[in-house]
Amino acid sequence: MYVSALWPAVLGALAAASYAKPTKSRSVSLSRRAPAGPEYVSTEDGRFVVNGSALNFVGTNVYWLAALDKEEDVDKTLADIAAAGIKVVRTWGFNDVVDIPETGTWFQQIKDGKVVAVNEGPNGLQKLDKVIELAEKHGIYVLVSLTNNWNPQSADDGSSLLTSRENDGTTSSNNNRSRNELSNDYGGMDVYVREFGLKDHDEFYKNPSLVDAFKNYTSQVVKRYVNKPSLFGWELANDPRCNSTLPAGGCTPKDVTKWHADIADHIRTIDTNHLISSGNGGYFCLDCPKLFPLAPAPPPPAASPAPGSRRRSQPLTKRKLLRDRVETMKKRRSATPQPISGGRRIRGRWAPTSTRRQEDLQAVGPAYDGSYGIDSQDIANIPNMDFGSFQYFPDQNKYGPDDPNLTPFENVVNTGNEWIRQQGEVSSTYGKPITLNAFGLVTQDNLPHFSPFNTAPFGSDAPPAQAPIGVSNDQRNDAYKSWIDTGLTSGLTSMFQYQWGQPELSVSPGTPVGISTDSTGVVTTGGTTGVSPNDGYSINDQGRQSVIDVIQQGNQAFGSDALLSRR
Repeated sequence: MYVSALWPAVLGALAAASYAKPTKSRSVSLSRRAPAGPEYVSTEDGRFVVNGSALNFVGTNVYWLAALDKEEDVDKTLADIAAAGIKVVRTWGFNDVVDIPETGTWFQQIKDGKVVAVNEGPNGLQKLDKVIELAEKHGIYVLVSLTNNWNPQSADDGSSLLTSRENDGTTSSNNNRSRNELSNDYGGMDVYVREFGLKDHDEFYKNPSLVDAFKNYTSQVVKRYVNKPSLFGWELANDPRCNSTLPAGGCTPKDVTKWHADIADHIRTIDTNHLISSGNGGYFCLDCPKLFPLAPAPPPPAASPAPGSRRRSQPLTKRKLLRDRVETMKKRRSATPQPISGGRRIRGRWAPTSTRRQEDLQAVGPAYDGSYGIDSQDIANIPNMDFGSFQYFPDQNKYGPDDPNLTPFENVVNTGNEWIRQQGEVSSTYGKPITLNAFGLVTQDNLPHFSPFNTAPFGSDAPPAQAPIGVSNDQRNDAYKSWIDTGLTSGLTSMFQYQWGQPELSVSPGTPVGISTDSTGVVTTGGTTGVSPNDGYSINDQGRQSVIDVIQQGNQAFGSDALLSRR
């Protein structure tokens, strides 16, 4: 069984060798980016450019794209995305397994302290090859993430949440979820840690054996696409942090920053054509010493800056953060005084009542004090880090204090707008683009599917007896509009909605495609086709087209799609 499952990877080596053509001989320094031509996405004055034109966009996340069984499904998905006016997608470029499944996709086997195999066969990296190829066909650029912070396998008390997984590749956890259905079921950092016999999450960043293993995999993937202009760039990891389901160990923000610099330098020795980004959630460490401090700004020029150029901001500090919070609170109170209704629950958190004390505004909070082990400002200034990243998932993370004079939904929207404005200032400070690589809200319709990223794929078929209140479809759309508008006015040039929902896909063993039901709100042909995975954020519901409309309006506002010309 093992030999038959591994054989496609062996046969795929020849195809992989033909696909990964050697880089053209050019006299360039492998310590810096030097793209072979203007058809590769580049950066200029804090913005993305391609073929000499600005590339501003609202894209979408499609982490499951390479896990689809049929080429026709990948083609249809990308065709529908392109028809929606979307020019850039973000997807997973990893799929780590411990035991090789008999069906389904896998890219790398890690087991018993070593990387056993990198699968270059038709059920392996050739799947990613096809994604890149078909993306080019549809005029789409692909941002590829190389690993994930999240791969939960056990409860906080150490007891297993997982039942025995049948090694047929069709199911995960308690068999309610297909393998690869959830974004955190593609392997990632903690697979390396566990299979190398280690216990702490930060070993992935610091242990030489794990770092070398990840570099080996990164090399195998990156070299395949050096000459592919449809590749937007490389993202080192999705939401890297000190913490995960595993203990953080002695991790500090400096450890994570050093890892970023090391891996970025490694990728640059292989690929000088494509951009490199972190993929982190944008968290700050305001009082942390920097490994890559910002050089003092030069004296301002006597003449006014050229039209369209951006003025450099100063790094965010604790003093500025607290001052801005107080000023924002004052403006809100003077502008929209309103009575407060009784407390209620929203998305599992308690909404403020009229007697609740205001949160301590002098406490910066975990998004700013380094609690997550991320210093996004330090990472942004790494020489080979071409653009920054951040995320916004208020259903799972705390980004700032709530205003007791606002409704829970208003707090979610306003906190998101402030988070986006702060990240826009980071872009201005470091002179690099910054991408909101994932933002989303869980709706009431999606609550039965919701599985937080740090929760093992162990979902129930029914919602809990007393489910928290999610947002309505209209509220979700209003929030997305507000965040896109704020991104536009704050100097952002790129945002990714999380996540795309695709109907009418093929259902077959080993894929993450689910059977269509009336609850999805998707009309299918004959009722036998499937829908793409839903972790609580998919747009496969009654409001699907309304989200697409919001994205289309956002792309029109960003105003660059008409300027794109693929040569």
